[in-house]
Amino acid sequence: MYRNIDISIITVNYNGLDDTCSLINSIPCSNPYRTEVIVVDNASRNNEAAILAQRYPWIKVIRSQQNLGFAGGNNLGIKSARGKYLLFINNDTTISRINFEALVGRLESSEKIGGVSPKIRFSLGDRHLQYAGYTQLSPITLRNMAIGFGEQDHGQYDKAHPTPYLHGAAMLVKRSAIDKAGNMPVCYFLYYEELDWSVRLREAGYKLWYEPDCVVFHKESQSTGMDSPLKNYYSTRSRLLFACRNLPAHTVALSIGYQIAVAIPVNILRQLRRKRFDNARSVLRGLLHFIFKITKDKL
Repeated sequence: MYRNIDISIITVNYNGLDDTCSLINSIPCSNPYRTEVIVVDNASRNNEAAILAQRYPWIKVIRSQQNLGFAGGNNLGIKSARGKYLLFINNDTTISRINFEALVGRLESSEKIGGVSPKIRFSLGDRHLQYAGYTQLSPITLRNMAIGFGEQDHGQYDKAHPTPYLHGAAMLVKRSAIDKAGNMPVCYFLYYEELDWSVRLREAGYKLWYEPDCVVFHKESQSTGMDSPLKNYYSTRSRLLFACRNLPAHTVALSIGYQIAVAIPVNILRQLRRKRFDNARSVLRGLLHFIFKITKDKL
């Protein structure tokens, strides 16, 4: 069924040629698993798919004629992947020190484990921790914490443990779990899709784990910017969308009310004080798009 491929490495490229090349160059030349590399080019302006195919003839490059977003791009990769396990990894990461055995071993340790994310550290500066598992999202504020975020890595999170959500920057998922839970939800376009997908995987009966014996280094928000209008727009609308799709009926109104009455106005005021009028407009656009468009569509 899987045509002798153990791991399909899938990454999405959007005007990020240099980052994508760095990722491909970091992939170990030899590992104990039969591996394929799939790059989905999400309608980059300069047809970077053609450049990648020429530089790396041994990888599979898929050119999308339109930007399908994070989930849509990865779903194209899923469609072409032949692996028993699928490694979804951001193109702004490096994996030269990745421990495939640790990730696969964690998945194979139980048929109930459907996905696993490695320890993730920032690739720049002192390489502080970014992710050592997640805490549960608050049902009202829809906020949670990445365990260890911003801390120096002294091995304090070197024990594997279950986590409610995988990290979109790097996650290895069983093909059988995807077959049961479905592909990534495309309604988000950016942000919260891996959290929603994690919920779908858990609803399908799978557990998710954090595995510290594997480390990935992440540059973070290279495509959208750390505090850009694009990021503010999509994070606003996607948070509201996540509430509608995943919270129980008695909690949805409270959560959306909190976002509209407290969290969003506070964010807009913060952006105005910083004279980031572009970000303030983007937060408001995200709210209005949710109210007048998304709520009219089927979620």
